[in-house]
Amino acid sequence: MRLNEVTFTDAKPVDGYGPGFFRIAGEVQQGGILTSGAGTQLWNGFDDREALLQLAGKMDVVFIGTGAEICHIPADLRQALETAGLGVEVMNSPAACRTYNVLLSEGRRIALAALPT
Repeated sequence: MRLNEVTFTDAKPVDGYGPGFFRIAGEVQQGGILTSGAGTQLWNGFDDREALLQLAGKMDVVFIGTGAEICHIPADLRQALETAGLGVEVMNSPAACRTYNVLLSEGRRIALAALPT
């Protein structure tokens, strides 16, 4: 078996997560996060739609991690993101982090908005 080291371009991968935090490229971020090639910032959850809408035209898909359990996001938030041209994938935060890292390593135009577990 041959192993290749993954090289990330602009965006940074999720290195880890736990109760109340995420580790992005070695830096611990407390609370919710929004990360993409544009950088990492705090995300205040479903009411913080403006931060997500700023991704329109820059990203193709945003993965929304809903914490430890999967839940529905507000219908008006989903509609606003889809109307802006963003694909939306909702899953629990651990699955969202893993999926984000895999697609990030493929060079996809993606973002991750996640609530801590």
